[in-house]
Amino acid sequence: MDGPVAMTTTSEVQTAEFGRRLSDLLAPDDVLSLAGDLGAGKTCLVQGIASGLGVLGHVASPTFNILLVHHGRLTLNHMDLYRLDRADQLEDIDFFATLESGGVTAIEWGDKFPASMPDDRLEIAIRRGEGDDDRVFELDGTGPRSAELARAWADACSDPGGGGRA
Repeated sequence: MDGPVAMTTTSEVQTAEFGRRLSDLLAPDDVLSLAGDLGAGKTCLVQGIASGLGVLGHVASPTFNILLVHHGRLTLNHMDLYRLDRADQLEDIDFFATLESGGVTAIEWGDKFPASMPDDRLEIAIRRGEGDDDRVFELDGTGPRSAELARAWADACSDPGGGGRA
């Protein structure tokens, strides 16, 4: 990948749809590190991913649980590191084993502990755009698999049926 790729959504529905499109591309042990302010759309994106993976039921932010596991076509490990203060606390939540459990791991606030993240991960930075519901996604694949995933996801969201701007 030649550097980060940017994509924009204009509604929560479209953000969830972008997540669904990403779900079609995910494989076992893919890791997504999500960054962005409170209310940026991290959980909304994960809800779209969960829907695309066939997860049934409501997918909430795991802020107080730290890890929620959802079963679908692939297991979705949904983590939220917001409440952790130190990298050594990752051992307490079985972080490293979860990353290698054969599921997809989406980590909200993954940017808190960059040195603990796997070498090959898709970093997704989300920020608010110009309009109230606009969100800008900056994708950065840090290894071969995640770079391929970022390119494929941007392509999937830029086609006429995607409704987004990549």
